[in-house]
Amino acid sequence: MDFDLIVVGGGLVGASLARAARGLSVALIARERRSPGASELQGPFDARIYAISPGTRAFLHKLNAWQALPQGRVAPVHAMRVFGDDGASALEFDAYRGGSSELAWIVEDSALQDALWRSLEGRDGLEIFAPAECERLQVDGARALLRLRDGRSLGARLVIGADGARSFVREQAGIRADESGYGQTAVVANFACEKAHRNIAYQWFQGGPVLALLPLPGDHVSMVWSTAEASAERLLALDSGALCRELELATREMLGRFDLVTAPRGFPLRRLKANRLVAPRVALVGDAAHVIHPLAGQGANLGFGDACELAAVLEGREPIRDPGDFGLLRRYERARAEPVFAMRAAVDGLFRLFSARNGVVTLVRNAGLNLTDRAPVLKNVLMRHAMG
Repeated sequence: MDFDLIVVGGGLVGASLARAARGLSVALIARERRSPGASELQGPFDARIYAISPGTRAFLHKLNAWQALPQGRVAPVHAMRVFGDDGASALEFDAYRGGSSELAWIVEDSALQDALWRSLEGRDGLEIFAPAECERLQVDGARALLRLRDGRSLGARLVIGADGARSFVREQAGIRADESGYGQTAVVANFACEKAHRNIAYQWFQGGPVLALLPLPGDHVSMVWSTAEASAERLLALDSGALCRELELATREMLGRFDLVTAPRGFPLRRLKANRLVAPRVALVGDAAHVIHPLAGQGANLGFGDACELAAVLEGREPIRDPGDFGLLRRYERARAEPVFAMRAAVDGLFRLFSARNGVVTLVRNAGLNLTDRAPVLKNVLMRHAMG
């Protein structure tokens, strides 16, 4: 079986790219086949949530995926408050002052996955292979050949690795990746809060650990507490009452009392950077290409940005041009180089800055928050960059 594209990975980024690649025949390889709408999302909120930027929202809307989201499970973010580790410094971003109605939208993983897979239904030229696992990838001058574990072989002019940080496609293509741990685990859980969050996202730098509360529909919030592995183990071992009290103390009871509604889970945090985004007849997107710390909430947006850019490059090519042409793939790689580098540098820079224990650095970083808060032009530049 031959296709123009093979997309390996049926997660958010892979599904969005399979939908966005217009005018091309596509094979989507996924470990499992989702049944959109099988769940009406009436139960507790997902442990995994995403902060979707306006730029990503526009991309999802173009795919008819945003319209398929249950709006009762989407929470807009109208403002964000960031606190330093001295108990006094703070920085606030306000969407209205930045000329927008929202900074971001908080969306659950299952809702977004369902919406994207629903958008795939009826897509001409798409064939889904799921459940399926890859066994071997071979590339020659004219095409790539992908062999599945069940013995089937698929040919394509371009194979896209959207298969996560442990990417099979990246390994088979011989693309090296630099990877290391942050020495932290993200503890995530959802809570009901006593005081209304007013669609404000909160973040506390704690001299290494970073605590974020993101608004969910109703009087609910999602906690992402990135902390040292030993500290994360302690948090995960607490009973619900003790965890709520710990969160109340850490947030200075800004939202009053908490009640746990979704059991906490831990996700080890690592950074990853592929040395190249492309190889002959191969392109990488999403976590297969880059993984960053969640303190800025931009990991998913970077992945969607990859999918959007690669789809645009493929759509804009001359009709007779091979979608696996290396010059075409290099155009995608060059287009993504600056935004990915800038975001990675900003996130890692913030992580190092707020993890440093030097007294002078502590004074400077907290003073910097206050100075930035008093500089509207600089704040608007930072906001618009994050909003895509």
